[in-house]
Amino acid sequence: MTAPRLMLVSPVLGATSDIAASFADAVGAAEFAAVILRVDPETDERALLKMLKPLVATAQDKGAAVLIQGMPDLVGKSGADGLHALGEKQARDAAVRFKPEKIVGAGGLRTRDAAMSAGELGADYVLFGDPGKGGDAPPIESTLERLSWWVEIFSTPCVGQAETLEAVGPIARTGAEFVAFGAFVWTGSSPADAVRRAADLVPAEAA
Repeated sequence: MTAPRLMLVSPVLGATSDIAASFADAVGAAEFAAVILRVDPETDERALLKMLKPLVATAQDKGAAVLIQGMPDLVGKSGADGLHALGEKQARDAAVRFKPEKIVGAGGLRTRDAAMSAGELGADYVLFGDPGKGGDAPPIESTLERLSWWVEIFSTPCVGQAETLEAVGPIARTGAEFVAFGAFVWTGSSPADAVRRAADLVPAEAA
């Protein structure tokens, strides 16, 4: 079994979000393969870009690929490396629009059929355990079941998103290629400390 790599998922960002310092600390606290920037789709695009561009540059300077969640028009304008699509339809549209030049991942997949369709469409990864469009993450038991099912059958890489620190270890043990650090990073006083604690729960070598 290959040791999982790490991803970082931002809180939902709007035009007035001021997380540049804490984001830089968090993304520098572990070796992240990729970062997903979640954005408020109701926010003015120009204002979003002004806020996003420095975050994109910060993550890329640390060697992480950056994906914008759910807003394909921001990908090229922000300098991001790809799109984290929400749902099967957006993944299909994104595959046509962006691949092979950009990364296209897929989240918000609430059924096995939706996940399989995203994989068949050529998504670079499928992600389980995220809040998706509705804002509520599935129970951790559901996420673990879905990850274990996926890794046994499919070759497309999968990501397990941990919304709590306690979920990191169980997700890492499923065999998923990536563990994504989600909400718990941003709810305490130090995102960097949260990242370091979580990274310690992920095996550094293959089991």
